[in-house]
Amino acid sequence: MNKDLTVGKPETVLWKFCLPLFGSIIFQQLYNIADSFVAGKFVGEDALAAVGNSYEITLIFIAFAFGCNIGCSVIVSQFFGAKNYRDLKTSVYTTLIASGVLCVLLMAAGLGFCESLLRLINTPDNVMADSMLYLRIYCLGLPFVFYYNVATGIFSALGDSKTPFIFLAASSTSNIGMDILFVTAFKMGVAGVAWATFLCQGVSCILALVFVFKRFATIHTEGHVPVFSLKLLGKISVVAVPSILQQSFISVGNIIIQGVINSFGSSVMAGYSASIKLNNLVITSLTTLGNGVSNYTAQNMGAEKPERVRSGFRAGVKLVWTLCLPLFLLYFFAGRWLVAIFLKEPTGTAMSVGIEILRILAPFYFVVSAKLVADGILRGSGMMGKFMVATFTDLILRVILASVLSKTALGTTGIWLAWPVGWTIATVCSIAFYRTGVWFHKKDSAAPVKSDCQHSTCA
Repeated sequence: MNKDLTVGKPETVLWKFCLPLFGSIIFQQLYNIADSFVAGKFVGEDALAAVGNSYEITLIFIAFAFGCNIGCSVIVSQFFGAKNYRDLKTSVYTTLIASGVLCVLLMAAGLGFCESLLRLINTPDNVMADSMLYLRIYCLGLPFVFYYNVATGIFSALGDSKTPFIFLAASSTSNIGMDILFVTAFKMGVAGVAWATFLCQGVSCILALVFVFKRFATIHTEGHVPVFSLKLLGKISVVAVPSILQQSFISVGNIIIQGVINSFGSSVMAGYSASIKLNNLVITSLTTLGNGVSNYTAQNMGAEKPERVRSGFRAGVKLVWTLCLPLFLLYFFAGRWLVAIFLKEPTGTAMSVGIEILRILAPFYFVVSAKLVADGILRGSGMMGKFMVATFTDLILRVILASVLSKTALGTTGIWLAWPVGWTIATVCSIAFYRTGVWFHKKDSAAPVKSDCQHSTCA
């Protein structure tokens, strides 16, 4: 069901919209967690290190898919809020075409250069073969990753966060079972983990696209709807490209950090792989809630209701802090048992590294979550330049500090300390930028929305 986010009490509207998004991303992250769990428990420490090592590279591909999701979602949200359904449909068709072309290029690059990328990050010889195998199978499934992300972006833009949740809940649950089946019964090792994910993502992608087009059939438009518009592609790109660059550079930064970590050996890699999957579960979940705030902001800006954005920010912060509290307590005090889930032999260096990472990062979830809500508003309102500045501040600080502190007496602890510093400073930037928005001024300062999306937030 399509949902208008421009009416009703902002806190109630936002919470009802965002909670299914949170559930969806939890199940989305179960894909990666299941891969690491099965590899670590049923194959061994080297397999866990290989999956975690490859995962950092797959995040580059996910960054492009995420950018397509956000670009489409924000622009479609604006058209939906403005009741401009003709351009809404053309925007979706244009995104699907452009995403397909981009996906083919990335598949070719991934399959052709995966070994070079793995060597670039100092992948140890004992995990190189499995890392390459996992990465190549993942690249074959990129069309599923791309089109599923676009489909979920469309649902979110229409105010429907429940349909993607249902797909992901079924798909990710199936993935856990298939991972175990392929690895234990078929003895396929790391390849079994990768193929299980490939198949489950494929099914969820196809179902999501089918339901998107069924939903479109219920949205009435007059006359012929163009299937591609260069002008609308430009407007989508204004939001998508900075989002892609943001996520890509974050991924590149993580790859650089992964290279630093790899120099400490496979045991440290395994501990990092286990804990970073748990950390990414939180960060990706909070980012998805920020995306929900983007949709809320975009619809209200499209409907010329900027005054609702401030209420949305307060509601968003309350939501993410409510979710952060139990996660902080769980990670900080029960980290040992969580990390042990991924390790076949939960002792030694891998275990101690994993526990240390969670205890350093967990208290700062309250800080970074506020940043991600502010980022959602910046992105949804089209303030992409300021959004990029805050993002790169975090990234640059983390990469530099991780590289420098790892060479001091702190050793690997110095790497983990880089995260809180980057998060804190970037949060100050994001909130300061949020406070410069039109929602802090008179309502009539917002530009009107026109049918071709010449609204200031599309520029």
